[in-house]
Amino acid sequence: MATNILNIGRSALAAAQVGINTTGHNIANAATPGYSRQVAVQGTAQPQNFGFGFMGQGTEIATVKRVYSEFLGSQTRSAQTSKSGLDSYYAQIKQIDNLLADPASGLSPALQGFFSGIQELSSNPAAIPSRQAALSSAETLVSRFQSLAGRLDEIEQGINSQITSSVNGINSYAQQIAQLNDTIGRVQNGSGQPANDLLDQRDQLILDLNREIKATVVKQDNGHYNIFIGNGQPLVVGVNAYALSTAASPTNPERTEVAYRTAGKTVVVGESSLVGGKLGGLVEFRSQTLDSAQNALGRVAIGMADTFNAQHRLGRDLNGNPGGDFFTLPSPVVGANSANTGDAAISASIGNVNALTTSDYRLQYDGADYTLTRLSDNKKFPPGALPQTVDGIEFSLASGTAAAGDSFLIRPTVNGASGLAVAITDPAQIAAAAALPVTPVGTSAASANAGDVAIGGATVDSSYTTPLAAPVTFTYKVDAVNGDGFVLSTPVTVTDSGTPPTTTAYAAGDVVPYVEGATISFGGISFVLSSPTGSAPADGDSFTVAANPFGVGDNRNALLLGALQTANTLGGGTTNFQGAYSQLVSQIGNKTRELEVTSSAAGKLLSEAQRSLQTESGVNLDEEATNLLRYQQAYQAAAKVMQIASEMFDALLTIGR
Repeated sequence: MATNILNIGRSALAAAQVGINTTGHNIANAATPGYSRQVAVQGTAQPQNFGFGFMGQGTEIATVKRVYSEFLGSQTRSAQTSKSGLDSYYAQIKQIDNLLADPASGLSPALQGFFSGIQELSSNPAAIPSRQAALSSAETLVSRFQSLAGRLDEIEQGINSQITSSVNGINSYAQQIAQLNDTIGRVQNGSGQPANDLLDQRDQLILDLNREIKATVVKQDNGHYNIFIGNGQPLVVGVNAYALSTAASPTNPERTEVAYRTAGKTVVVGESSLVGGKLGGLVEFRSQTLDSAQNALGRVAIGMADTFNAQHRLGRDLNGNPGGDFFTLPSPVVGANSANTGDAAISASIGNVNALTTSDYRLQYDGADYTLTRLSDNKKFPPGALPQTVDGIEFSLASGTAAAGDSFLIRPTVNGASGLAVAITDPAQIAAAAALPVTPVGTSAASANAGDVAIGGATVDSSYTTPLAAPVTFTYKVDAVNGDGFVLSTPVTVTDSGTPPTTTAYAAGDVVPYVEGATISFGGISFVLSSPTGSAPADGDSFTVAANPFGVGDNRNALLLGALQTANTLGGGTTNFQGAYSQLVSQIGNKTRELEVTSSAAGKLLSEAQRSLQTESGVNLDEEATNLLRYQQAYQAAAKVMQIASEMFDALLTIGR
């Protein structure tokens, strides 16, 4: 019996010691990231039948388990990957928001300065200093476009570096998790007991992995964790880790993409599959915000330059020569997929800046037809042969032959800001003068005409591509046989002032009757004939239209150039240059505020999830101190039991002597 008491005391002493060790381990790791509180699971030892009944044999420690909730752990991982993704997105977009909205370094001051220079030029078109100032303001505007585009390019390169760094971190975590899977499996299968500290390390690594990318955990019966990312790409399967890699985009070598190695081939992982975590935030920012910001800025640059060039070409410079291009515009960027098997080269040109969007396009060939997809909304246009014109862009086959499956990425405006330049260097080449002389248009003196009909309102449009080589004279004839009117050597159209106006086309040699207040047009030139008394021209009255022989002192085209500042020439005629830029600033600003609020909310959710997990699994030092005292008392009591058992045994030995 004394031996039995001694064994009971010894079991109690051992149990108390395990409790003290476990409590001490908890206290020592209270500040260790990912550590889960451990408890000793104590049970009653198997009782023994002594004939008169069963007597207890003390206690035993079944196991030391960690207090961990898989549900709360999963919630924490989910909240962590969401918060990391939003933080990553917000950190990047805030750079663009600060860049574009800056009142000093943004585009708005440069745009205003440029058109102020044009307006100053219109006030004194013959002055070389005014022309030099206009050129200087144009150079400043171009420099501002290039500076903004350069900063966006720097952000894109930074994204490339961060993607590479994130992929390296993911691979490191995956390797460590696979190694822990191996160790945990061997330890637990060998001992039948949980490897608590190793399990904590693995769970912490999975949490760190979710900071980089959203990972799905599948627990196996052997204690291993299989980890999947994206649309089910395996990252860790048992003791094997499958590394991600980076590769240049098949259609844009300057763009770093996340790739996956499978079957000896490197396959680019679709950006839509990379969600959550720092990596997900980076690729989402790039595809949803950075690309559109570059395209939107480029659209403003191209729209402004193309519209300005079109009007500038309709004027005359200081030397009387037709105006040329004021700005040099870059061409759309076309990237052929590196996997293409054909040798086709696709070209793209912008024909109508008014119809331009801020989207990129994908052109695919199926062996018979080309299918164009607008990537901003994934709208597919009807398949067909090339050329095709969509959104003001003409897509055509420049050379070669496409093979089935070939694809191309077309970015019409991405380089619009970075590739913009001022085409002229001589201030005298600024076409401030109009293409036609000052009203009245013509060389005939008013006294030479018997009637009071006057010619005026002369303008030219974009179809006026070739200056008049010689004056064109309109002579009115009174003819009872063929009818009164003008007999012209060139075809014209006459548009009356009715509501709605009626336009009539006349071939060369036709008799063109006089219509009071009507607009006569030919070769891109339009003018109006009208009489203060409403009478028709007299027989033999003539009117001459000629090219402007000089540009000195004429500001009419400069006024038209200045008016482009407020003209709705973009977005299908819905906005001007400043308005389009303001839309970009507003979109970026709204998205930045949205992410700021959403990130803050995600932070609160993460804190709540961490608090719940910490409440369940974390170490409470006050509680552990109480447990320490309890186990200490149990240890002392167990020692007392053993002392008494020893004394009883000594007493029995004394009786035996």
